[in-house]
Amino acid sequence: MSFNVIETEIDTVKIIEPKVFDDERGFFWETYKFSEFCEYGINDRFVQFNHSISGIKVLRGMHYQLNPKAQAKLVRCIRGSIFDVAVDIRKNSSTFLKWVGVELTENNRKLLYVPRGFAHGFCSLAEKTEVEYYCTEEYSSVDERGIIWNDSKININWPIKEPVVSEKDKILNNSSVAEMNFLYEYK
Repeated sequence: MSFNVIETEIDTVKIIEPKVFDDERGFFWETYKFSEFCEYGINDRFVQFNHSISGIKVLRGMHYQLNPKAQAKLVRCIRGSIFDVAVDIRKNSSTFLKWVGVELTENNRKLLYVPRGFAHGFCSLAEKTEVEYYCTEEYSSVDERGIIWNDSKININWPIKEPVVSEKDKILNNSSVAEMNFLYEYK
């Protein structure tokens, strides 16, 4: 197996540790392998890859797209470090508005799998932090929604004070009024 998959407090959010081959030449690792991810219940095919660069204390989020354009995401940090967060916004879930956060760094090489029905965001913990994330749906501006990063009901324990937030993200709704059309699917 090329990956160690770690379960989180929320059943479908997963932390993925790849097997890395390091030697004097550098390193090699697989970031995604459909057949192995399926063994861990991640059956997604990714159709859009995004890359961002952020300064220290930049906070991006909490973003999602409505159904039927909801996106699952596979997130990794390729330079610097981030605190990456997924918030459950599936209305009848036992973990509704609960969050999982993990530090992703260029050194620990962990990835975070964020399923559909979750808001996603991160804050940069270093200058010139680069993040890549793979999405299962293409970006759709008409389906894009978000929740304010400091929503008091969610109460994310961000590791930074006074983040740098875009004008667009500053005016996002709180979870009480944000449009969400996700339901938890019982198995």
